[in-house]
Formats: sequence, structure tokens, C-alpha cells
Amino acid sequence: MELSLLVHAGVGVGDGLALLAEETDCPEDRRLLTEMAGHVDGGGSLAAALRSAGRFPAHVADLAEVGERSGRMEESLTALADYYDERCRMERRLRSALLYPAVILLLMLVVMVVLLTKVLPVFNDVYASLGGRLTGVAGGLLALGQALDAALPWLCGLLVLAVSAAAVAAASPRLRETILALWRRIWGDRGLARQLQTARFAQALAMGLRSGMPLEEALSLAGGMRENTPAAAARCDDCLARLGRGEELAGALSGSGVMPAAACRMLALGQRSGAGDTTMEEVARRLEQESAEALESRVSQVEPALVLAASLLVGVILLSVMLPLLRVMTAIG
Repeated sequence: MELSLLVHAGVGVGDGLALLAEETDCPEDRRLLTEMAGHVDGGGSLAAALRSAGRFPAHVADLAEVGERSGRMEESLTALADYYDERCRMERRLRSALLYPAVILLLMLVVMVVLLTKVLPVFNDVYASLGGRLTGVAGGLLALGQALDAALPWLCGLLVLAVSAAAVAAASPRLRETILALWRRIWGDRGLARQLQTARFAQALAMGLRSGMPLEEALSLAGGMRENTPAAAARCDDCLARLGRGEELAGALSGSGVMPAAACRMLALGQRSGAGDTTMEEVARRLEQESAEALESRVSQVEPALVLAASLLVGVILLSVMLPLLRVMTAIG
């Protein structure tokens, strides 16, 4: 976005990169931007500088090249900035939505382990002092607690390994991307994950159209961002084949199942009025909003379910112990 503003103000790309290098506080970023500025000032293109840097995805360089060829560099840079802004916003929503249920689940497991390994043995000693023992559900829970207590060192070791693996994955972008790619390949085309992927596809397609890309190239660009999800990539290939057979964009997107039918009808109306790129941006915005609302709705269902499950489990444990104890105390009294 900063480079787009500089280009809009009439500053050359090389000078703009040099200005950005002077303003950044990160030495590594300053070195990278300085090298790119030198590449552009030496007669190279911005797209070539982006590719030689080795730090940018291929679609960033492709869009910059399209902007240079079509004389719409500012539009290409702005489209990229908007795309990444929306993508970061969606990822923040996803992280914040998953954090709270994960904390609740962890606390619920801790409470269960404490009840089974520390509280139930106390009640068992009380029963033993009264000449009885825990039977039925309470006896089974006691046996489970004793097994968990015996395996607790191993479980702690596994927890340390899991935390260490998560820390290594967080520190290694390549490993994290490999894990995410495997997840997308297996579960990335189902339910809510597919809805989120569709919203990102629409954002990428809107970005390509806004920057002046030809229709087929923009669709290939958006489809290339879903190559880790085979089913989604196959739908994109089918859409490209339909375009090659002469179908309109909206019909090809709908027929191949790449985007919902309602969004395709809206896009068809926009294309007929000559505002296809603007309509595509609105479609992308609506799909992103719908996916965010679906995510929030799913999370709002998970939280009460976790709380209810925890309450029922705690209630079962306490009732299975307290009711027999009350009968014993009543008999003694």
C-alpha cells in the first residue's frame, strides 16, 4: 500500500523502494528493499526484482508484471494490498474464534484429571474407613483415575513433546506450511473450510481483475492459490475449460461449483452492466462476511457444548460418589 501511494504521487518505483528502505527499522527488510531498488534503478522491472528477492509469492510478481505491461501499476499494488489486508483480517478472526474453545477444552481436561486422580481416592479412603468401597460407576471412574495417575508421567512427557513440536512449527514457516498443506489436502474442501477457501478464491479473482489481468489469467492466478486442495484445484480447471468452450465467467463459475450460484448471478448482472471487476469485489466482500459469520456461528455452538459436557461429567462424578455416601451416612445415623 505504501508503494502504491508513492506511485500515485508520481514517485518512480526504484525511488519508492529506496524511500521505504530508509523508513524501515528492520535491517533485513532495509537490505532487501535496497537491493530491489538497485535492481529497478539498473533497468530491471519490479516483477523481476520481486522474483530475484526470493521472498514473495509468485502471484505478487505476476500481478506486478501485469501492472507494468498494462500501465496500471498503482491498481495492481492496491489490489495486492487490499487482498492481504482482507486475508489477515480473516486469519485473525479464525485464530480468535478458535482460541477460546481450545482454552475451555484444556481447562475441562485438567478438571477431569484432578477429579479422577486426586478427589476420587479421598472418597475411596472415606468409604474404606466406613467398611465399604466404591462400586458401579464410581468404581469404574476410580479405576480410570488410578490408571491416569500411573500414566501421568508419560502423559506429561507427551504434552511436553506436543508443546515442543508446536513451538518448532511456529518458528519454522516451511514446516508450518507443510502441516497446513497436508491439512488442506485432507480436510480443506469440506464444510466451513470450503466456505473460507471460496471467500479467498473470490478475493484473489477480484484482485486479478482489478489489476487489469485478462480473465483467464486472473482465474488461473486465483486457482493457483488453491493448489494444495486437489478438489478445489480440479473445480478451477473445470471452470477454465468451460471458459475455453465459450461460456461466460458467471456461468463457468457456477457450473463448475467454484462459487455459489447466488454470487454467480450477482456477478453476471455486474458484467452485463459493464462493472464486472467492481461487482467481483463486492461478491468477494460478501463471501468473506458470510464465511466470518458462519465461523462465529460454529464457535458459538461449540462453547456451550463444551461447558455442558464439562458440567455433566463433573455432575456424574460427584453424584456417583455422593449418593452412596449419603446412603451410608443415613444408615449409620
